[in-house]
Amino acid sequence: MPIALLPDRAVVTVTGEDSTGLLQGVVTCNVETLEPGEARLGALLTPQGKVLFDFLISRIEIPGIEGGYRLDTEATRAPDLLKRLTLYRLRAKAALALDPTLSVAAAWDGAGTAMDTEVVTDGRFAGLGTRLYAAQGAFSADATEADYHAHRIGLGIPEGGRDFAFSDAFPHEALMDQLGGVDFKKGCYVGQEVVSRMQHRGTARTRIVPVVAVEGTLESGAEITAGARGLGTVGSVAGPRGLAMLRLDRLADAVATGEPLRAGGARLGVEKPSFATFAFPEAMQAG
Repeated sequence: MPIALLPDRAVVTVTGEDSTGLLQGVVTCNVETLEPGEARLGALLTPQGKVLFDFLISRIEIPGIEGGYRLDTEATRAPDLLKRLTLYRLRAKAALALDPTLSVAAAWDGAGTAMDTEVVTDGRFAGLGTRLYAAQGAFSADATEADYHAHRIGLGIPEGGRDFAFSDAFPHEALMDQLGGVDFKKGCYVGQEVVSRMQHRGTARTRIVPVVAVEGTLESGAEITAGARGLGTVGSVAGPRGLAMLRLDRLADAVATGEPLRAGGARLGVEKPSFATFAFPEAMQAG
């Protein structure tokens, strides 16, 4: 029942009476329907609809303060997320801050937690487990950050900065439409028109999917090819398994012609994520 510290994560807080309205108007997920104890995937996009920041958002209760949210995001980008949200705040009655006192951990397979730990369910996929927030030094971890990422990769869950480049991928490509990270009914937010158009026209040809090296060694950053055609790039890797951003139409062509997929010296099998609802070429499975 592992608990892993995630030093690559940091927390931005948004509090105050206008915090819900501020976030609801700029992020991809629905903040108004967020339940206590739930961490929901969300993103802040460029006006062109590409993912600028991704995060897990959850409610926080602060005595004497009405409304509050915790944005669990990549640590190196947390200051920039804070700056960008500050630009959108305008006259909203909301306080934004980077909380350096919190450490972030993940627990799965029913792991227990320490006292004075805030525990929220990771809403992306049930098998991911829970997210934990507590003061620095409060956790007694029995797993590593690498163990957590192997767990995440095994479930087919992408993460920004590891499996796609920020400012370069659309939410559909990063599977946010599959993992509860985009609400298509809530109304306007930054980049909403582009994302809505992709959803209604079904134009997302590129997706992050699990890959497995059935021969050779899988390496992050390797180009994936079928014959002379490029299909995409390997993202994060844990042993023989990884995640890769692939053109599914080109994958279908490779399946139809029987061309093997390769990434450097590795031959690959490709899997459809268990939670995915999008069309996926049959065959070319790992094994």
